[in-house]
Amino acid sequence: MKKFTMMKTLRMQIALHYLKASALILLLIGCILYVSMSSIVLREATANTKAAVEQSGMYIELYIDRLKAVADLLAENPQLVSYFSSPERDAAVKKDVLSTIRTTMATDPFIQSVVIVSKDGEVLSNETGLIMSMSSNMMQEQWYVAAMNSGSKPVLTSARMQQFSMDKDNWVISISREITNSAGKNIGVLLIDIQYTVIEDYLADLDLGKNGFSFIMNDNGEVVYHKDTMYFEDDTKQQELQRIVNDQAWYDAAQNTLTHTYKLENADWTFVGVSSQDALLMMKRQLLEIFLLVGVVLFIIATVSVALFAGRITTPFQRLEKAMQNIEQGLKTVPIDEKGCYEAQSLAKHFNSMIVQIEKLMQEITEKEQHLRASEISALHSQINPHFLYNTLDTIIWMAEFNDSEKVIDMTKALAQFFRLSLSGGNDMTTVENELDHVRQYLFIQKERYGEQLNYSIDCEEALRNVQVPKLILQPIVENALYHGIRSIDRTGYIWVSASQNENVIELTVRDNGEGFDVKQLDKERGEKQVKLGGVGIKNVDERIKLYYGSPYGIFIDSQKDKGTTVRIKIPMLRK
Repeated sequence: MKKFTMMKTLRMQIALHYLKASALILLLIGCILYVSMSSIVLREATANTKAAVEQSGMYIELYIDRLKAVADLLAENPQLVSYFSSPERDAAVKKDVLSTIRTTMATDPFIQSVVIVSKDGEVLSNETGLIMSMSSNMMQEQWYVAAMNSGSKPVLTSARMQQFSMDKDNWVISISREITNSAGKNIGVLLIDIQYTVIEDYLADLDLGKNGFSFIMNDNGEVVYHKDTMYFEDDTKQQELQRIVNDQAWYDAAQNTLTHTYKLENADWTFVGVSSQDALLMMKRQLLEIFLLVGVVLFIIATVSVALFAGRITTPFQRLEKAMQNIEQGLKTVPIDEKGCYEAQSLAKHFNSMIVQIEKLMQEITEKEQHLRASEISALHSQINPHFLYNTLDTIIWMAEFNDSEKVIDMTKALAQFFRLSLSGGNDMTTVENELDHVRQYLFIQKERYGEQLNYSIDCEEALRNVQVPKLILQPIVENALYHGIRSIDRTGYIWVSASQNENVIELTVRDNGEGFDVKQLDKERGEKQVKLGGVGIKNVDERIKLYYGSPYGIFIDSQKDKGTTVRIKIPMLRK
């Protein structure tokens, strides 16, 4: 009886120590996993919020750049400068200026009005019945002096509430621009009103969660944009927004929100996105419930098993320990001894489950790396060569100076269409027709620059027009053909672009009659088996295609010295 009591006490002691240790381990593992997984999800949410806010901010920056270009184009219009500089105003010139205003407004549906005021008070505008403070000497008008003091660059101001109405459809964002003559003296000002809803249109696709919101403030602490109009009236709410701007990027655990700010480089605006982390809160709650449930179940199992099989612990654990030592040879599951005690079997099962989870996590890490690579490539192909933009704008200004308004309009439309197709609504895929149209706009612009030195043609099989392909895969190839093949030759350059189908493969071909190069000699000098692609843009296109469709597809180059180069892009047929 005494022996039985001693055995029972020993078993209870083993059980108590085992249960304490089990509870502590489960609690520790649960806390570590909970904190680690929460941290991982929070980092991903932070990265996603940052990417979404910065992408929307860049879209607004691009639009502002476009508005500045429009303002510069109007303010520096030779006819307008000549008209305001002359003491005797020519009615025909005035008509041409008004026509230019209407044409400019036709290029952007968000432009509400264009008002041009001379120093002596004459007004040219698309609107009639303007209510503005005028005098024979506009230098006495405060609003005129403010616009004039903006200098040579446009100035963006906050939303202007007409007649103090809270209807956002009546709000505008104003751009002012001084107009000077050839001597640099003020002869007038330009005012452009853009519909306030343009910001909402550009932020329509920004997903910040159920309770998330975004807003814009200028450097003076004034609200430029907020979905809730109360923030334009309530000082307390405006102070709350200013506090968010001052704190910049941070995570508010109490409100379960993540904030990221983006300073617009071409305006005194700060764009702020406050993301509601609904998924993070739900994930934390589910993790806590799972950890509690698993902990309770394991604790009950441990209690029953230690009470029944305390005397059979040592031997099964020794066998399990030996099996675990072999983990250095690789991630392998261990056989479960059906005759062993429950604790040993449970540990073996958890060990095997751990191996499976480790392999799963390793696979997830690999997939995340691939996703990261895909994101980097997406960011690369969304970039626009700034030199191309600068050169195009210089060409437009040059044409405007020579009064070639038709070409200015054509170039501006082509540039706008080029950027619209480049953005493609934020999608990574587009149609063959849109991709060819994107190249057509690019070549049209370059044709205006190079003149008779460049000719081109674009052909497409009718059946391929609606086939889906990755966007921005042709323009880098055409740009490479122009700058490395056509530009330096002393004869007329030709670029042929075509889309054809070869069985189940789409071939997008770019051929030129430029300098070309000796493929064999290049291979010999570099000691390579394949032609090394030139330029980051072409390499990027080749890597993107291989990432989308696999290694059999991509870019294939054939070239002959002094005869030209042919580049073929091969992708599988995927209909829309």
